[in-house]
Amino acid sequence: MAEQRRDQRGGRDTRESAGTVGETRRRSVRAEEAHAWGALVATARRTVSDGLVVGTSRNVSVRVGDTVLVTPSGVPYDRLAPTDTVGVDLDGRQVLGTLLPTSELPMHLAVYRSTDAHAVVHTHAVHATAVSTLVPELPSVHYMSGALGGPVRVAPYATYGTEELAENMLRALADRSACLLQNHGTIAYGASLDQAFDRTAQLEWMCRLWLTASSVPGLSPTLLTGEQVAEAGERLRGYGQGERAVG
Repeated sequence: MAEQRRDQRGGRDTRESAGTVGETRRRSVRAEEAHAWGALVATARRTVSDGLVVGTSRNVSVRVGDTVLVTPSGVPYDRLAPTDTVGVDLDGRQVLGTLLPTSELPMHLAVYRSTDAHAVVHTHAVHATAVSTLVPELPSVHYMSGALGGPVRVAPYATYGTEELAENMLRALADRSACLLQNHGTIAYGASLDQAFDRTAQLEWMCRLWLTASSVPGLSPTLLTGEQVAEAGERLRGYGQGERAVG
């Protein structure tokens, strides 16, 4: 996959150039960034252990002030160390690390510039990607659509890593916290890495549910109305013991 192309010196690209992310202005890692980087790496590894990705076909980011920490391009997550911190400013200029940021950086930055997101997770989860090739919007087979802001839209296809893809994604994310990317995968954001991950996992589960239900010969899944999804979304807001409690 495209995100897997750069894999030098044990899976790392150590070039000093930041490529398309612009002029580099490196500085040392601050304590809060070091802590956030550890949480980011743990979340990235969880996308693998929970079966949401294959290889390096995913990326994760978290915002700390005006700095966005992001996984590097083409590096297996089990090889990432505390000294591998990669960070850019909101204009895409690399300020931390020597590894090249993910090729999907334009999508991550577009989310941070346009929403109150503190974390973003992008995957090529198989069921969600399959659904993205079939419909313009995930049919509302479950009330958890309300937890993502409503029926999940599919952003039209554009080449990975481009501003066009970022723009298509933002339109699909309007009033939503997750969307599908046509023939590509998923993207979800949240107030924390845990919330962004949970929304990603929930979206993949709903896609699997719809594919399973719609595959029964001679039958079609019962779908919820827009009003039912909206009502569920209101009830889910603030539900349980915190931002991760759903269901």
